Amino acid sequence: MAGLKKKKDIDMLNGPILGRMVVYTIPIILSGLLQLLFNAVDMVVVGRYAGEEALAAVGSTSSLINLLTNLFIGLSIGSNVLTAHYIGAGREKETSQVVHTSMMTAIISGLIMTVIGFFVVKPILVLMGSPKDILPLSVLYLRIYFFGMPMMLLYNYGSAILRAVGDTRNPLIFLTLAGIINLFLNLFFVIVLGMSVAGVAWATVISQAVSAILVMWCMSTKEGGVKLLLKKMTFEGHIFLRILQIGLPAGIQGVVFSFSNVIIQSSINLFGSIAMAGNAAASSIEGFVYISMNAFSQTSLNFVGQNAGARQYDRIKRIFFTCFIMVTIWGLGIGLLTCYFGKNLLYIFSSDPKVVEAGLTRIFYICGPYFMCGQMEVVVGALRGLGVAVLPMIVSLIGACALRIVWIMTVFQQFKTAEILYLSYPISWLITTLAHLVCLFFVYKKHKQKFGK
Repeated sequence: MAGLKKKKDIDMLNGPILGRMVVYTIPIILSGLLQLLFNAVDMVVVGRYAGEEALAAVGSTSSLINLLTNLFIGLSIGSNVLTAHYIGAGREKETSQVVHTSMMTAIISGLIMTVIGFFVVKPILVLMGSPKDILPLSVLYLRIYFFGMPMMLLYNYGSAILRAVGDTRNPLIFLTLAGIINLFLNLFFVIVLGMSVAGVAWATVISQAVSAILVMWCMSTKEGGVKLLLKKMTFEGHIFLRILQIGLPAGIQGVVFSFSNVIIQSSINLFGSIAMAGNAAASSIEGFVYISMNAFSQTSLNFVGQNAGARQYDRIKRIFFTCFIMVTIWGLGIGLLTCYFGKNLLYIFSSDPKVVEAGLTRIFYICGPYFMCGQMEVVVGALRGLGVAVLPMIVSLIGACALRIVWIMTVFQQFKTAEILYLSYPISWLITTLAHLVCLFFVYKKHKQKFGK
């Protein structure tokens, strides 16, 4: 099993837990923050140098991109969990099968998305009510964007496998390099060549190709079962079914969450343009808070996953409680800081005091108690690390989606205020976390009885 690791890969199976979790989590947080910053730069470049129509065309496609990609990116969680399990168990042959099947899955899924992007996006955008004046630009952007889907998925699957090994540093480095390339290509294509939305799309595709190539190169330098060899790129049916069994529920959960957010957005729209603008600005700030919460979920998943494979149940217990405390402290800290500096942050997006005030409402009710969302994510990560996927999906969809919809149809109808609407978030987080904790208790107990030494 020692052959699976290099010095830069974090050993999740032995030694102190807290320090290694911190070292593991920080690069994931930084990767997420960089991704958000690079996306923001894309919007700034196209908005300043290609005009409002181009900005609207690019901005209006984000919800559709998320909806269509969540399902396939969710499958990478299946690759992540299986890799962690087999590494923990020291099963190099099975690890190699997961690695090569995962990368083939990424290529095939990416090609499917490319076909969808070329033939389906236009009718979908029409159904979504995309304005006729920006429809051609939106279609052009999406067709080019989805052309790069194989590379984007290769990076996502590859980085998920590297995280399972204990390597979060290299994906951060590769993302940074790709982001810098994306920035310079944006400026060159849009300003120098005047390519508008096509320039932004091609810059994204090229930078994604760079990050995918770097991840694949890194995997080829690894030792043992995680070493990527092009001649071994195969599609093992039984491995794919196991990846699907774990990853598909996560993908479905992401898709349904996208639908539920549309319903919540429609309720916010009832309060007019000021509330909508404040909500949009606060949501952008909230995205940075969520990134760190999700990072702790990945830490929980991989540390629990490897130790589940090694059948180290006492260590799993310590890992979970350590990660749960970490996300609580971090979430409280970043939530309070966001509330304290909320007004200053919102003024970056708008100079209208009414918009800022509307944004502060969302920040107070959602960003303030965001540690509860982090707790929920950590418990879900632990459940997935133990190889359970359908149960956390069902609980999350009932608790974090259905409950909010019921809240909107009942409580919100009686007290139609933004405060009451936003209150649905912390309430749903609390109830869902408690439900997940009950599930984790029984899953851990059953897993230990079945596989414990």
